[in-house]
Amino acid sequence: MTTQPQDSRSALLHLIATLSFRLGDFTLSSGARSDYYIDCRTTTLHAEGGRLAGLVLYDAIRQHNMQPQAVGGLTMGADPLVSNIASASAWYRIEHPDAPLIHGFLVRKAEKTHGTGRRVEGFCEPGARVVIVDDVCTTGASTIQAMQAARDAKMQVVGVLCLVDRQEQNGRAAVQSAAQDAPFLPLFTAADVRAAHIAAQDKHL
Repeated sequence: MTTQPQDSRSALLHLIATLSFRLGDFTLSSGARSDYYIDCRTTTLHAEGGRLAGLVLYDAIRQHNMQPQAVGGLTMGADPLVSNIASASAWYRIEHPDAPLIHGFLVRKAEKTHGTGRRVEGFCEPGARVVIVDDVCTTGASTIQAMQAARDAKMQVVGVLCLVDRQEQNGRAAVQSAAQDAPFLPLFTAADVRAAHIAAQDKHL
């Protein structure tokens, strides 16, 4: 599988802008009001959108030499991202047999009250290098929860990625503080998505 990072990135931005972005009057989960709403799951659960998100995030992981054994995040925003990144690493390995696989894990919002009582599902190995992923960063709370759960499981967070940074409510600063020395890398900002949304609408006028 030979990826074309810039083409994939542009195509992913277009899908987020046309499938996931809406202008209007919205109340966010934080209680704040906004004149736009971004629901990235509309894109990440879209067949092509999910594929592109996996490719672009996997390319970012490789380009920044993070070398994780796994990627994970808080359910449910991270679910399709985790699966598609893991799949992208497996497809890449077909052409590059020496490339390491990247496995996946999901963090429950609360520990199970039955069975093993685990909060981390999937890959979970003490000492492993892991990257935390999320779809949208607003307050950063879900990303920070996932980081803490990974560290509680004795894993080492070496990077944090998100599709869209809303650049408000101090979300980026909160994530960067919690990430400590691990880099926080948003693929796009809300301004990028808004501009692409408006441009796409203008083409249809």
